Amino acid sequence: MKRKGISNLKEATKRIVAFRDARDWKQFHNPKDLALSMVLEASEVMEHFQWKSKEEIDVYIKTNKDEIGEELADVFYWVLLMSNDLDIDILAMVEKKMKQNEKKYPVKKAKGKHTKYNKL
Repeated sequence: MKRKGISNLKEATKRIVAFRDARDWKQFHNPKDLALSMVLEASEVMEHFQWKSKEEIDVYIKTNKDEIGEELADVFYWVLLMSNDLDIDILAMVEKKMKQNEKKYPVKKAKGKHTKYNKL
């Protein structure tokens, strides 16, 4: 079964902007408040895992995947809206960051370690 709906970042961004603009909310969307909204939504993702052991988390994920996904979608919403409003090509920035991370965390030094790059 093929999934219907949004199929790429451009479509997602267009839909998000249309949703926002239909409600005349852009007037409230300065960079500070967009960033704050993104962080608040990220904290809602974290709430799903707070105070749970690894075993509890494993069980929780199986029964609450949709709720976790909705919170991740909220974070993604703000990332796409903010990158749109600031005219940032988010895919180009992900590519740039991946190249930087590959240099900071070469496989030979970082594989299997959680050490920060400056301590490798």
